[in-house]
Amino acid sequence: MAKRLKDRFFTEDSVREFAEVLKRHYPELDDEELVRLLTEDSFKELELMAMGRHATECLAGLLPKSYKKSVKILTKAAPEVKGFESFCLPTFVETRGLEDWETSMPAMRVFTQYSSSEFSIRPFLLQDPERAIAYLLELADDEHPNVRRFASEGCRPRLPWAVALPEFKKDPAPILPILEKLKDDDSEFVRTSVANNLNDISKDHPDVVLDICERWQGDSKNTDWIIKRACRTMLKAGNTRAMRLFGFGDPKSMEVTGLELAASTVPIGGDTRFSFTLVMKTKKPCKVRLEYSIGYVKKTGKVSKKVFQIREDTYAPGKHEISRKLSFADRSTRKHYPGAHLLSIVVNGVVKAETEVMVREASR
Repeated sequence: MAKRLKDRFFTEDSVREFAEVLKRHYPELDDEELVRLLTEDSFKELELMAMGRHATECLAGLLPKSYKKSVKILTKAAPEVKGFESFCLPTFVETRGLEDWETSMPAMRVFTQYSSSEFSIRPFLLQDPERAIAYLLELADDEHPNVRRFASEGCRPRLPWAVALPEFKKDPAPILPILEKLKDDDSEFVRTSVANNLNDISKDHPDVVLDICERWQGDSKNTDWIIKRACRTMLKAGNTRAMRLFGFGDPKSMEVTGLELAASTVPIGGDTRFSFTLVMKTKKPCKVRLEYSIGYVKKTGKVSKKVFQIREDTYAPGKHEISRKLSFADRSTRKHYPGAHLLSIVVNGVVKAETEVMVREASR
């Protein structure tokens, strides 16, 4: 069985290395106590994010009572802290520094160069969004790509695992100047964050994002790279304007016939293949976004749809045979349950054919 994500972090060796680094910069640290706290059984029972936050609390109890002194120690140690333990540094600022912006903001800028401060800026954005956005806008010009990425990632309205930013969900306008500064960034790491930020915004304000993408399209390879990823949710949803932006043809001239399964019943952990014919009734070659979706049955019996891309290509008029493998092996991000799973073939955002795959418990 694959090792769980949380079991890869806060190992005894990594915790001991973390404690040794901190003690070099703060000799008074009770490093053995820190190792004990971060390796005891009750700590290992926590989920990953909870482990990080609890580790921060344990660390805080062993640092000076002065917030400024503690931040100075952590800032010096930051370049040497490796692994998920580095999560503790920006989290220390997040949980203890909200009343001291002059100390906290520069600290997050340092920490994000070695880890990421994207979660820790959220309380500051909630407390004083105008002031925090002004600082992030300044960081968008920073020479370090991790800092520039932080400028975008920190203000994402729907950053996964993070506190949501309802004010920016309602009105993303304050975020947009930051993204404008970063739209042609040399770093793919930064551009990915810009695309993800726009994708977040598109879930509440699709036309705002489409306005931006239409304006950016063709500016450079970097901006074209960003807008394709920024529109992924809208493309999966079949947004007509997004489809038109990328030149996809009218799905009314496309059909899917002969959708078949190699096996219509599959055990959990097993797989099958599906095949179909894409019929292009167009007069000339046409750009097609071909996808399939699965309605996964959850433990509660509810269904959660997931969309997967088959191919994006230009197809000539006529018939095209398509075949793909369909796996029901459990993953760290998805567990399968028995029941009828709906398989849909999607052409340029429109469902063209459907069939059911019956998933059963694996034989013991």
